[in-house]
Amino acid sequence: MSGPVEAAITAKLAALDPAHLEVINQSHQHSVAPGSETHFKVVIVAEGFAGEMLVARHRRVHALLADELAGGVHALSIEALTPAQWEARGGAIRPSPPCLGGSKAG
Repeated sequence: MSGPVEAAITAKLAALDPAHLEVINQSHQHSVAPGSETHFKVVIVAEGFAGEMLVARHRRVHALLADELAGGVHALSIEALTPAQWEARGGAIRPSPPCLGGSKAG
């Protein structure tokens, strides 16, 4: 079940007309209260990314999510791909690194 922040992120990224979109709340993997919406991974596949460098794709995502990033979203991981790139990797999502911050630091 998605929370209000996750739902807002999903709705705003729809503006990029994605062929594939996953908004993954990874907050539970970090030192935050249960039910938090502070750490997200976004996997977005859109034809509109064709011809853009990766940093430009990330800037587009960040611009759409400016309110969330200025508010409670602490971390955002982005995989922004074209449909051809998504297909070439077999639709696989790269694993996120483990959290090393807060009380979980080793």
